[in-house]
Amino acid sequence: MQKKLLTLAVAAAMAAPAAAIAEATLYGKLNMSIDYADVDNAYGIDANDDNSGAVYVTPDGNLAPPDTIYLDANGNPIIRDGEDFKGWGISREGDFIPGSSRASRLGVKGSEDLGNGLKAIYQVELGLNLSAADDNITSGGNKGISYRNSFVGLAGDWGTAFVGRHDTPLKISTGKLDQFGDTMADYNGTVGFHDIRADNVIAYISPNVSGFSFAGAIIAGGGATDDSGLNINEDSLAGAWSLAGIYNNGPFYASLAYESLDKDMFMDSSTSLAGKGQCINADGSQALDCDYVSDAYDKWRIGLGLLDFNGFTLAAIYEQQENRPDGQTRSAWTYYNADGTSSTVGLSNGVEKQQLWQIQAAYAFGNNKVKAMYGSVDRDDDKILGETRDVVSLDSLRDDLEGDRNTWAIGFDHNFSKRTKAYVLYTAVDDDNNGIPGEDGVEWSGFSAGMIHKF
Repeated sequence: MQKKLLTLAVAAAMAAPAAAIAEATLYGKLNMSIDYADVDNAYGIDANDDNSGAVYVTPDGNLAPPDTIYLDANGNPIIRDGEDFKGWGISREGDFIPGSSRASRLGVKGSEDLGNGLKAIYQVELGLNLSAADDNITSGGNKGISYRNSFVGLAGDWGTAFVGRHDTPLKISTGKLDQFGDTMADYNGTVGFHDIRADNVIAYISPNVSGFSFAGAIIAGGGATDDSGLNINEDSLAGAWSLAGIYNNGPFYASLAYESLDKDMFMDSSTSLAGKGQCINADGSQALDCDYVSDAYDKWRIGLGLLDFNGFTLAAIYEQQENRPDGQTRSAWTYYNADGTSSTVGLSNGVEKQQLWQIQAAYAFGNNKVKAMYGSVDRDDDKILGETRDVVSLDSLRDDLEGDRNTWAIGFDHNFSKRTKAYVLYTAVDDDNNGIPGEDGVEWSGFSAGMIHKF
């Protein structure tokens, strides 16, 4: 049905009078790659027969009941590793191929002059999956068509204001700095920076003044949440908000951004209405299970770049995430010791804070570019380069640079024209969580050869 609607829409646009589409532009990007990936613990069988990588098992090797851990004589959890994936795929699709989306798209955008320097603007941009996103190579469905940045608004000398679906200012703030964007080595799929494209956005982008610009956006949920179900308390005009200041002048680039998502974005109505009291027992002790999120999820990001300066590009990005929703909730787990005794405790469902950073470098010559990146994540660390600041040594510096997760990549681009590019790259991710049940596929390496055409 979606394909038929798209075909009818394009046909109608082509049949419209020339005057009606004089200000409309049809555009797009097709990005296809041939990928090879080596993924640790990509597949296993959990209690629900879902893919889960490594799993907890009993001393006799059977699958442990949900939320149950058996310990060996040394006090270590008994774990059975999952199956590794070593194989080929196309454009990341097929659930065992890691990395970020290749972000192929088709869109139409335009404007209407309203007089006195004011114009109406619009854009409808569709995301296209051109390979087996639904894990079915014969269906052609590929999880259908998704909406990318799509909006209507007004623009003038005072800036641009619009309403619709759009990247948040925090995401926009460092997009130009990722030399591996929309590939297997994209910084979202390797380092884990948290970019958001949201519905229900009300946004403003200022004009560029001597290289400086500002962007701000709020999200009015109307009860909608971040994939947590309807929440009656998610009623604010600014249930989430994002701000960014950007300096972009010649080769010099700098940005500072902050983003906050209200706690009610991560709960359904029943959990939100029950309040924090649901996490406290009658005797005042903490309940072992708690799905209530107490604080807003906050992020701030800094980006610095020297872009295409005599062919050289250098970039650095730092992001701090605080009050992560998973880190504010907990679940009850039962431990069985080797002697048969047991205990039940409440364990956090994730980390509450983490620091992420990445550096990138590139050199362009003729129609070619060589590039490289390194990035790292420190989970639940209270300060930058914490171990080095506590004990100044090469070992401390190495531990800080590697963090709990580290990643690197090298790549080569060749531009056939301004619109057509071929690329090859190799990237790898090491993660301390590899082998922990529920953390499937977090450690991997891969090769990708692709082609991008824009129109």
